[in-house]
Amino acid sequence: MFTNLRHISSLAIASVFLFSSPAHADALDEAIQAEMQRQQIPGLGLAVVKDGKIVREQGYGWANLEHQVAVSEKTIFQSGSVGKQFTAALVLLLEKDGKLKLNDPVSKYLKNTPASWKNIRIHHLLNHTSGLRDAEEKINYRKDYRDQDLIRIAASVPLLFQPGEKWSYSNTGYHLLGFICNQVGGKFYGEQLRERIFQPLGMSTRIISERDLIMHRAAGYDVVDGQYKNQDWVSPSLNATADGSLYLTAHDLALWDIGLQGEQILSASMKQASWTPVKLNKGGSHPYGYGWGMSNLKQYTILDHDGAWQGFTTQFSRFVEPGLTIIILTNRSGASLGRFIDIVADSYLPDLQLEQGKPDGKK
Repeated sequence: MFTNLRHISSLAIASVFLFSSPAHADALDEAIQAEMQRQQIPGLGLAVVKDGKIVREQGYGWANLEHQVAVSEKTIFQSGSVGKQFTAALVLLLEKDGKLKLNDPVSKYLKNTPASWKNIRIHHLLNHTSGLRDAEEKINYRKDYRDQDLIRIAASVPLLFQPGEKWSYSNTGYHLLGFICNQVGGKFYGEQLRERIFQPLGMSTRIISERDLIMHRAAGYDVVDGQYKNQDWVSPSLNATADGSLYLTAHDLALWDIGLQGEQILSASMKQASWTPVKLNKGGSHPYGYGWGMSNLKQYTILDHDGAWQGFTTQFSRFVEPGLTIIILTNRSGASLGRFIDIVADSYLPDLQLEQGKPDGKK
């Protein structure tokens, strides 16, 4: 039986799932599939790590609607901002090498920065307290830019506040971190990530490249007026910035999570710094460290980050005390993945007891 996918609608996705469901679905599979249909998500990759071991890996739905390719454990999604934790880890490794200091001003490594940036330190970029505002309205996403071009555009936008005073999420800040890593590391930051993190952990993760042949690459989708549309095209330079431009699998993130159990990549002090809420200049703090957010689900503390880019959404959640990590990758923009975290967590943590029908158990 064949399905005409030329103009596949959200209503037709229910029949699509019949062809790509797990062979022996259990209650958790059924709950995930039901939520996928409710949110009109074509495909989803799941990995669960418990006490340092991968206890579940599963693909659901379609990696590619046009070619009717099902999601498997090998399916490659885009990271979105989940990739920020790798950029932050590389910065910490370069500090360990003595090639930079977190309290160094960014102007020490980047040319032609404005006077208004004189107090922005590297640690401000890591924890989003730099005051830098994303200049999305000034960027043409179909145009290639040099590093210096993006710095110039960022410098044209006034700071939101003085560094360290407040917290405001900034992709631009992580662009700059990538440029600094390129400078002090002596090669493209993506190559440094491959050599220092991905390859040692056995991860297949790499920088996005639409030109290269990538086996098991999923397509990203938007839903527009009930119709599935392919992701918008983005220029190569804007698909290689350090704010989250990675190809990866759920299995890759599971390997990363296992690597974080020990000190193969990051030392205990590096991890502690990454997972400590930032303190603001005038008192108070914000639940974000170096590429990691902090949240709570009832009695559990979670280290997490989400991501959204080019028709993909991602969620990486580490439940600290029970040693449970849940990884969700999808190929649909605008998906709300908190509900999937709730569904999976409820299955592995019997005392969680989330309210049935509640869209998101996070506080």
